[in-house]
Amino acid sequence: MKLITTPEVAAVFAEYPDFVRHKMQDLRELVIKTAKEIEGIDELEETLRWGEPSYICKKGSTLRMDWKAKSPDQYAMYFKCTSRLVETFKLVFEDKFQFEGKRAIVFQIDQKIPEKELKACIRAALSYHKVKQLDDLGIQY
Repeated sequence: MKLITTPEVAAVFAEYPDFVRHKMQDLRELVIKTAKEIEGIDELEETLRWGEPSYICKKGSTLRMDWKAKSPDQYAMYFKCTSRLVETFKLVFEDKFQFEGKRAIVFQIDQKIPEKELKACIRAALSYHKVKQLDDLGIQY
């Protein structure tokens, strides 16, 4: 899989405060690792959308991530709010994640992320146009 990125994305990661930078880098690495495991993803574009690191592929739905100074104790992964992604994640993983409406999974700074479950969410987002007709979006973990 080819990763297409820009220096602007690296600059955003570099600007995160030290206490959250490694958490954001971990999310980034998990997205890239998961994309490499999905058959049919030949390219993953890492870019900025609304100033936030974002990941786009041909058959997927854009996912973004960010930390915001107004909520310093948390960071989040964002999904397209008009998709069924977050509502499905709530059904499948209701006790594993904290959600923000129909658009985000929110993580606390001191939280250990359930990696297996988050990879399933990332996989569903990056494959969304292939799985959106399935009741559970094909989520397996």
